[in-house]
Amino acid sequence: MDEQDTSALYILGAGTPTPAPDRFGTSYVLQIRNEHIMIDCGPATTYKLVKTGLFPTMIDFLFFTHHHFDHNADYPCFLLCRWDQSTGREKILQVFGPKPTSEITERLIGKAGAFTRDWKARVNAPVSQHVHQNRGGSLPRPQPEVEVKEIKENETIKPAAWQVETRKVHHVEPWLLSLAYRISWNGGSIVFAGDTGLSKAVIGLAGDADVLVSNCWDHQETMNANGEAPGQTGTLDAAQMALEAGVKTLLLTHTGPQLCKPGSREKAVADISTVFGGQIIFADELSKLELWR
Repeated sequence: MDEQDTSALYILGAGTPTPAPDRFGTSYVLQIRNEHIMIDCGPATTYKLVKTGLFPTMIDFLFFTHHHFDHNADYPCFLLCRWDQSTGREKILQVFGPKPTSEITERLIGKAGAFTRDWKARVNAPVSQHVHQNRGGSLPRPQPEVEVKEIKENETIKPAAWQVETRKVHHVEPWLLSLAYRISWNGGSIVFAGDTGLSKAVIGLAGDADVLVSNCWDHQETMNANGEAPGQTGTLDAAQMALEAGVKTLLLTHTGPQLCKPGSREKAVADISTVFGGQIIFADELSKLELWR
């Protein structure tokens, strides 16, 4: 495959708010040719990004599905690290997400932001200026600059040679708005359902897509019995969405500790395969999936 035609999905975070040794939080990077798009920025995303062989300055676009901490806790680290490591020649980071994306960004690096003293010190301190120059930057050192666009349901955004469609999904409304995204380009399509229960909006958005990335918290029968099914997807709900949408591949992520235990994972895939006949992938952190070959 020509390098210019490369498309891949990097799994940075495939877990939940519950820390586990092999997964914690949610984040992905979609590579479309020479562009890299981050979806969500959960705990330790910046560190895991580098572990996969990528680097913060390679990311020019960031989309938030919603603002639970397991999806955005590493946002300040990523913002500051990307800015700190830049030489001033990188593109301005474009951030998209539902409210309160703008407010969060302002409270982090704005005029009275929690980390404003940090970046002001790096802009002005001689030692930090030398570090910046030694990386290839020039003085005066620019302050952080981010373009933030708050988005709603049923929008179509075309920031580059790919487009993003949005749909509202049910998770924890009315406290937080949650969005699903379909990203399409000449050669592929993928849908990030975000955190949601069984959703007709996701099914419609994912129609005939190559890949559906679905949260899968636990076994369906367990969730139905303990009251955790509303607003979250279990094994059979994920399978049903993939079946009705007609996708080729179902990627299970945001998986809880119980589902990841030995034997439990295998049962989940077996149960899903009774409903959905396409490819089923149980996401592992720090993996790179070349699903468009």
